[in-house]
Amino acid sequence: MTDVQERIRGILSALGEDTNRDGLQKTPERVEKSLRFLTQGYEQSASGVIGEALFEETHHNMVVVRDIEFYSLCEHHMLPFFGKAHVAYIPSGRIVGLSKMARVVDVFARRLQVQERMTDQIADALSAELQPRGVGVVLEAAHFCMMMRGVQKQGSQTVTSAMRGAFLDDQRTREEFFQLVHASR
Repeated sequence: MTDVQERIRGILSALGEDTNRDGLQKTPERVEKSLRFLTQGYEQSASGVIGEALFEETHHNMVVVRDIEFYSLCEHHMLPFFGKAHVAYIPSGRIVGLSKMARVVDVFARRLQVQERMTDQIADALSAELQPRGVGVVLEAAHFCMMMRGVQKQGSQTVTSAMRGAFLDDQRTREEFFQLVHASR
């Protein structure tokens, strides 16, 4: 049994559970495996997941990938939060493979997180890796820490945004981004 598994067993015991009962005997192992998967973003970087998927291209208009599903864990309660990420950039001589934008979202979602920081991390990473004219990121998420405990508001959504470059400096660019994100809804 690993150190993590022993600690999980200890937590279960401290909560009053019988860790020898059938349903809990392998729980410490399963929880460790789950937590390692859900926090694998610590082992990854934006540059690592983008790799060589940067291509020289003269396209200078906005590129938007919306409705990127993500799942993360709140660092305050270790409860899930999940939702959709909408990510855009305006190229400056090179583009990135579209799937890589979703992978960058996962790098930061697969850590103990707060949504506000995650939004900024995605925007900053794409800015650093792509060196575009601008980056826009919007995250919409439901938080189990608000749904299952505390205020218990199941229908609440948290929306955060991060704008860089042209998305921050040019009102029309920002408006176009928001219109594309919310188109056909």
